[in-house]
Amino acid sequence: MRHWGRRNEEGRSVLLIPGGLSAFLVFCVVSLLGACAGLPDEAALTPVQATVPGAQLVTIYAATTRERKGPQSVLYTSEPAAELNFARYTVSVPPGHKPTEIEWPDGKADPKRSFATVKEERLTEAEFYRQITARNGRGELSPGRDDVGIFVHGYNTSFAESLFRLAQITVDSDPNDVPVLFAWPSEAAVTGYVADKDAVTYSRDYLAGVLTHLAKDRDVGDITLFGHSMGGWLVMEVLRQLRLSGQGDVISGIEEVILASPDIDIDVFRTQIAVIGRNHPPMTILVSKQDRALAISRRVGGGRPRLGGVDVDDPEIQQLAVQYNLRIIDISQLPKTDFLGHDQFVTLAARLGSTGRQGFGQLGKAGAFVFDAVGNTVASPFRIASDVLSQ
Repeated sequence: MRHWGRRNEEGRSVLLIPGGLSAFLVFCVVSLLGACAGLPDEAALTPVQATVPGAQLVTIYAATTRERKGPQSVLYTSEPAAELNFARYTVSVPPGHKPTEIEWPDGKADPKRSFATVKEERLTEAEFYRQITARNGRGELSPGRDDVGIFVHGYNTSFAESLFRLAQITVDSDPNDVPVLFAWPSEAAVTGYVADKDAVTYSRDYLAGVLTHLAKDRDVGDITLFGHSMGGWLVMEVLRQLRLSGQGDVISGIEEVILASPDIDIDVFRTQIAVIGRNHPPMTILVSKQDRALAISRRVGGGRPRLGGVDVDDPEIQQLAVQYNLRIIDISQLPKTDFLGHDQFVTLAARLGSTGRQGFGQLGKAGAFVFDAVGNTVASPFRIASDVLSQ
């Protein structure tokens, strides 16, 4: 992809619009800037000493390559840390929470009306892994093996946003997995695209280390690895790296791999999946023709298709799915949760939860996809998909 952002002499990101790009693209980028403005800063991470009746508490374990602002700070910078920082968070979701939404605080967090951090506990590496395997997602002692869900966020995402997004998904979809956030040092700025790509590249070895540790831990049950947007690129790079380094056993220890709106050049994906090989069960890829963010990414990248925006009716895409055992799900018909339509997977997670089905893998088992892993093109989704879409 052509670079459309860099840092100036003061270290800030600036946006570069290559010559010859159309006014439409400039309009899209400006719209993107406006759509992403107004999110609260990292002060949302400052713990509040209060809980309210009806609020739901979610325990999230975080491993991040972000550097802390200071030795005692609860805030993070966009600078890469020399080693992983580990923490455990308790997030309060307000009583009036609406599925798919993050009720952002206006100033100081208020558990009655907004998401709020009520506890942050820094952990050593040993404490991080011990607590994941010894406690379930509510922080309670767990008698058996715990399933783990690892969420890798996308481009232009602050730590607070990634934490609250995982809390929202956990509440809306009601999974049994212990939620684990892998957060990389995104600049949380539209103009930071190139810096973000460097940041995910920097984070590859660290995510590989987390996956290796969990996959080889006998107290860990099934592992679901979920990558959104640029986080999908990071997931694919790490799986490729594990395969090339002879750690196929780690890949086999991951039960489910899900890529949502992956911001990956389709030809790059072909080279990645060729090294990784066929997946069992199928790798799930959530795509949408309504994703404006990926449309902009494609336009800036010289018109090269992005994996998250492919057409499932394309014979080449169908052949790719058959060859590598991919489950490609077109979620274009689902309502958007933002102007760009880049977070439609959030709606899917909420609706799966409301139908009592756990995880994205259930879609494939129910046949609720437009194109399946054995090459069947379905004229219309099956009954389960119809139920989900009609809600």
